[in-house]
Amino acid sequence: MVGNWEKRIAITGGAGFVGSNLLLYMVPRYSRYLFVNIDCLTYAGNLSNLASIEHAPNYRFVKLTVNDYKSLARCFAEFDINAVIHFAAETHVDRSIFGPADFISTNIAGTFNLLELARQRFDDGVDFRFHHISTDEVFGSLGEDGAFTEESPYRPNSPYSASKAGSDHLVRAYHRTYRLDTVISHCCNNFGPYQFPEKLVPLVINNALEGKPIPIYGNGRNIRDWLYIEDHCRALDVIFHRGVAGRAYAVSARNEYRNIDLVRRICRLVDEIKGGGPRERLIEFVSDRPGHDQRYAIDPSRIENELGWKAVHQFPEALRKTAEWYISHREWLDRCVSGEYLKYYEQVYTNR
Repeated sequence: MVGNWEKRIAITGGAGFVGSNLLLYMVPRYSRYLFVNIDCLTYAGNLSNLASIEHAPNYRFVKLTVNDYKSLARCFAEFDINAVIHFAAETHVDRSIFGPADFISTNIAGTFNLLELARQRFDDGVDFRFHHISTDEVFGSLGEDGAFTEESPYRPNSPYSASKAGSDHLVRAYHRTYRLDTVISHCCNNFGPYQFPEKLVPLVINNALEGKPIPIYGNGRNIRDWLYIEDHCRALDVIFHRGVAGRAYAVSARNEYRNIDLVRRICRLVDEIKGGGPRERLIEFVSDRPGHDQRYAIDPSRIENELGWKAVHQFPEALRKTAEWYISHREWLDRCVSGEYLKYYEQVYTNR
């Protein structure tokens, strides 16, 4: 059933934004690896993202939640899993503010389930690697200067970031206590194709195309560090294969922008590509969200110096490619902003 695969990797949350992009990147490159996509297909999971590889001989999909330990155990046994790249998580800060329970359940308890299964297989003699995908948000908020490193103290400020911090600590503890081979990666804000349009970049593009208000929290001066998804996938590939057990790696391209400046840039891009405008007139400032971190920035020196990775995409060109992708995939966008998400959007962003 399993076959003679060099590695049998469970990719949890593989139908989401970063997970699906990583599968699109790795499945064609590693024909001797079996990739098992474990995803429960919440609102942000989309199997159409993976249409180009769904029939690949080294790809399988299993609809399953990481909260279901018994079903996870059967899946691990069926495919003889010997590695995990763990994306599965509730990720949107706004949603964690309005409903934190799912974040605690999935991000902490779900990670615990996977670690327990990994530990059992390791105890049985399986050479197992556990790559945990984290975020820069676990470190809290920066002032005007400096950048997060892997040694920065944890100071999460939202239920989302607190739940991710909790899962990070579990992963670290399983390495120290049980000697499980784990690595953690902390990434800054990603952008690129297949990102669910509750996130800033696709939200702005979609609203600009639809002529809808573009909401900006507070005064728009909050700063984020941006990384193109293809560069992140390359980093994850390197960390998974060559990262030192027990180490964490911070991933960034050193692209810091104020939210308002990024939004204006996207509006001008849509004007240029589609004509019309100016779409900057759609920008509306709304009440700031609770616990809104002022600035994130990551120092990627460790992954650059130790693993030889460096971002290769220039931000202006990558942002243009992203805008062009969403503009040419309006059907994909339209499916995303229907139903459950549309109701949420109307509740959160029009309540001002």
